[in-house]
Amino acid sequence: MFVPLEAGMTAAPMRRPRSVLFAPGNRADLIAKLPRRRPDAVVVDLEDAIPGNAEAKAQARPIARDAVRALIAEAPHLAVFLRVNAPHSPYFAEDLAVLTPELAGVVVPKLESAADVQIVTGALQARGLSLPILAGLETGAGVWNALEILKEPAVAWAYFGAEDYTTDLGGRRTVGNQEVLFARSRVALAARLAGVPALDIVVTALNDEPGFRADAEQGRALGYSGKLCIHPAQVELAHDVFGATPAEVARARAVLAAAHAAAQAGHGAFSFEGQMVDEPMLGAARALLAQAPEAADE
Repeated sequence: MFVPLEAGMTAAPMRRPRSVLFAPGNRADLIAKLPRRRPDAVVVDLEDAIPGNAEAKAQARPIARDAVRALIAEAPHLAVFLRVNAPHSPYFAEDLAVLTPELAGVVVPKLESAADVQIVTGALQARGLSLPILAGLETGAGVWNALEILKEPAVAWAYFGAEDYTTDLGGRRTVGNQEVLFARSRVALAARLAGVPALDIVVTALNDEPGFRADAEQGRALGYSGKLCIHPAQVELAHDVFGATPAEVARARAVLAAAHAAAQAGHGAFSFEGQMVDEPMLGAARALLAQAPEAADE
């Protein structure tokens, strides 16, 4: 059933998500359940979650359109995205008809150059849309050109897709992720230089909590801000790894308070809990508080 939106209703914005939960665009029942685990954002997927043929894509589009509108109306606090097919695929143009200005953004997979981003923004403008882009870097060319892609003004977030990247290179996925370390690092670095948050790779093993945590810890160590999640149970795990604990928030505040007191007393350097504090430590404390929902809610 088509669900009309009230005038001015939009999906919530998204800054530095810890979790982004996907659901197939042809499963209205699963899309309706997306808010239950309280992810930071959700993606209704018309790409990988739908079989790669014209009939399946066509059947999914009206289901996704109505489900997205219902989700935004029922969960206005939630950042809702739609993932279209890649700009050079035969499905991209028709996917655009599903987009609505109420979305928090559009997820575009397999971007390989700045020119690809410009194709997308031009297509959006032709439809009167100015949605920010969550850019998927998941091919050899996309990873190699990551910085130029992420510097495009329309790109607000990025993700690295290890499965497609490895397939594109003719490689093989392993548990240790050594085969994607270079690409995973390159995307994280490009995102930092471009000033956009980067989302880490999916974990396809659905019932492996230790494996998910270990994989997410790798991503956080490399500089990713959050994790792509393909099962609701992964959301809480992503929040644990990429979020800040109350103790971490308290310590960051205490460090900054000590720095302020030292500056007021005219001291350029000071120690905190037996450790000499320098500017990188203060920067890390500021960054933690800036992205911690626990701190913002107080």
